[in-house]
Amino acid sequence: MPKPTDIRPPFTAETAAAKVQAAEDAWNTRDPDRVALAYTEDSEWRNRDQFLRGRDEIRVFLAGKWERERDYRLRKQLWAFTGDHIAVRFEYESRDADGQWWRSHGNELWEFDAGGLMARRFASINDERIEEADLRVTPGEGGL
Repeated sequence: MPKPTDIRPPFTAETAAAKVQAAEDAWNTRDPDRVALAYTEDSEWRNRDQFLRGRDEIRVFLAGKWERERDYRLRKQLWAFTGDHIAVRFEYESRDADGQWWRSHGNELWEFDAGGLMARRFASINDERIEEADLRVTPGEGGL
C-alpha cells in the first residue's frame, strides 16, 4: 500500500485515481493510526455535522467511527481533480450494535499540501437503512 506522500500534486488522471484507490485501501483497514497519517498535523475536516482540526482529532474520530460502524467496507470513485484538489464519490456499508445494516453515500472534497498529505476534507454524507441481502459494497471492485 503506498504511503500518503507517495502520490503528490499536481495530479494527473492517473495519479488522482491512484490517490483515491490508496485512500479506499487505507480506510478499509479500519486502522485509525494508519489512516490519520494521510492528513496534515493541522488538517481541517467537516464530516457530516462535525468539524475537526488536526491529526489527533481525526484519529480519535476514526477510532470511534469504526467502533460504531461494524463490518465497515468502503468504495470510492474519482469524480474530478485539479492541481491539488480531488473530488470523490463514495459509498460504504456497515452495521450498528443492534445488527442493522446501513449504506452511507456522498461526496468528499479534498485539498492536498505539496507533500501529498490531505490538508482539508469536506464530506457530505447520507445514510439509508438496508437489509443484509441488499449489501453491494466490495472494496477494491471500483465503480459505484
